[in-house]
Amino acid sequence: MTTTNKKVDTKKESVEGIVEVIESLTVKELAELVETLKEKFGVTGIASIPQVAAQPGTASAGGEAAAKQEEKAEFTVNLVSVGDKKIQVLKELRALTNLGLKEAKDLIDKTPSTIREGAAKDEAEKIKTKLEEVGAKVEIK
Repeated sequence: MTTTNKKVDTKKESVEGIVEVIESLTVKELAELVETLKEKFGVTGIASIPQVAAQPGTASAGGEAAAKQEEKAEFTVNLVSVGDKKIQVLKELRALTNLGLKEAKDLIDKTPSTIREGAAKDEAEKIKTKLEEVGAKVEIK
């Protein structure tokens, strides 16, 4: 092989490696990659690229995998009702959110109210469990 053919083979392998990495990205990661590339190369408009329509009843394997990987990452925790144990709910709410007494009381008095926005699934479940243990009704959206 000549030097030119070696360079072509190396570039081809590099491109194949990049394609493999892109295939493994989630939809959110892919969107971030696109935005980063737009900024890096100064792309301001969208080029018109003809798209091939999928046959009805068929789905791409990559689309199915991306849909399975793409789960909701952020949740909103709402206090629906306080129940009979308002003071215990107030104490637990303060412990979970680090709110002051007045802010926590305001949340309780204005139910339904949002306790936390953008919470991870584990955090949202923890808040819900702790508050329900003391008699509150909580929902996660």
